[in-house]
Amino acid sequence: MKILIAADGSDYTKRMLGYVAAHDELFGPAQDYTVFTAVPAVPPRAAAVIDKQTLQEYYADEAEKVLKPVRTFFEKQGLKAKTTFKVGSPAQAIAKMAESGKFDMVVMGSHGHSSLGNLVLGSVATNVLAHCKVPVLLVR
Repeated sequence: MKILIAADGSDYTKRMLGYVAAHDELFGPAQDYTVFTAVPAVPPRAAAVIDKQTLQEYYADEAEKVLKPVRTFFEKQGLKAKTTFKVGSPAQAIAKMAESGKFDMVVMGSHGHSSLGNLVLGSVATNVLAHCKVPVLLVR
């Protein structure tokens, strides 16, 4: 099974990884994992005065802050995972990645860094559920 792990570095990402570790009957070494994060775009006016290489390095550094701990988790679990990121809206990027990558399932935390917006379910999770055409496993 091809599984997309959507991460943002929040406490809910840590909970989701704990769930993955505790359920090896579903999340074992036979699965094909891709860890994905979305980096919010720099506002256009600011991006216009920054050279493209510096901007790309900034995006890569921000993504690495989220991806590195998740990569370490997968290595400690004895699981292989590819990592990637996109720049843009997290919900749209996750749904698009899930569809274009032909994933069988998306696994993500129910909330992210800004859980004040929606108390029952995070706004990114709500939008992923609304736009994603593959099954989504939300971990609270």
